[in-house]
This record gives sequence, C-alpha cells and structure tokens, in this order.
Amino acid sequence: MQKRLSIILLSIMLLMVACSDVKLSPIPADSPILAFGDSLTRGKGVELVDSYPSVLARLSGREVINAGISGEVTKAGLQRYASVLDKHRPSLVILLEGGNDILRNNDLRQTKQNLAAMIELTRDRGIAMILVGVPSKSLFSDTAPFYRELAEQYQSELYQLIFADELIADLLRTPAYKSDMVHFNQLGYQKMAEQLHQLLIEHGAL
Repeated sequence: MQKRLSIILLSIMLLMVACSDVKLSPIPADSPILAFGDSLTRGKGVELVDSYPSVLARLSGREVINAGISGEVTKAGLQRYASVLDKHRPSLVILLEGGNDILRNNDLRQTKQNLAAMIELTRDRGIAMILVGVPSKSLFSDTAPFYRELAEQYQSELYQLIFADELIADLLRTPAYKSDMVHFNQLGYQKMAEQLHQLLIEHGAL
C-alpha cells in the first residue's frame, strides 16, 4: 500500500514539474486569444463586461474572444470548434468545457474523447492551449481525473499545453466568489482572469 502511495505521489510530482516546465511562444500583439467553453466562459451571473475573457483582455492588453455558450456540452462544443478556430485564428486557446457533461451525468469517457479531439484540432493548427479542469459532481470536489489524464498525455507529446488544474475547484470553494452553486460573481470572474493572466506571464506567452 505504501509503495502504491509513493508511486502516486511521484506521478503527481512529475506532472507538476512537467506543467511548470512548459513554455509557450509569445502571443503576437495583433493575434487574439480564444476563450472557448460554456457558461463559465460566457460569464453567467454577471454582465458580459465582467466575464473572465473581458477582464483578461483588460489585464493583458490583448484581444480575447468570448466563444462561450451557456449550457453547452462537449459534443456540441466539438461540432463548432474547428470553424471557430478557423474564423478567429488565435495564437492561444483557453479551453474550459465539460462541466455540463458532468452535471448531466453524461458518459465521461465520451466527454474525454470530445476534449481530446478539441485538443488535437488545436495542436494540429499549431495553436497553444490552456486546458482548464472542472470539478467532479460533488461539493468541494477536486478536478475530474480525466482532465489531468489529458494534460499528461498531450504534454508528453511536447505540445504547448498548460494545465490549470484546480483553478475552478479552488474558486468554487470560496462562497464570496460565487453567484450560485456553479457560477461566479464579478469578484470570482476577476480572480479567475487574474490567475489565467499570471499563467500566461509565467509560461512566456505575455
């Protein structure tokens, strides 16, 4: 049992090191960031000007396109994803999707496959990514394990992917940041944008 625990801890440490070592190419001043996802991207609970993409745009001085659709599941996201990429031609995508699959008890194996397909569409176009994990369906839970599995898989292929592991889970544990059980208020989206902005700086994108 102790040996298994040691292996698990070592794996986590290696993943953390891998995440910290990933370097992103600097985002050109005239190239947008694409924020793709569901209601957490759209900014449910606040005005659009207070959504995290809008706040991130102000913090970074870059154009951040809000491609969030409230209530979207990954199947629908995948269907529109390639056309959104080709329309906007971003240098970096922030992918935050899968929460509605989890809340609706969808088959999470399919959710993982849908997200993997989105990551591959992004990678094949030479676009960097921040993958944002979403908590499992229980109060104060950690990020669903399949997000970590995806990050580990694609980082092992030397793809420019940063994994924002517990960002959403940590914010949702703070009632002062929430407008309801699964969405943020103005302060919550502000904190979310600040953390993503810091990730972009730390990994060389800004």
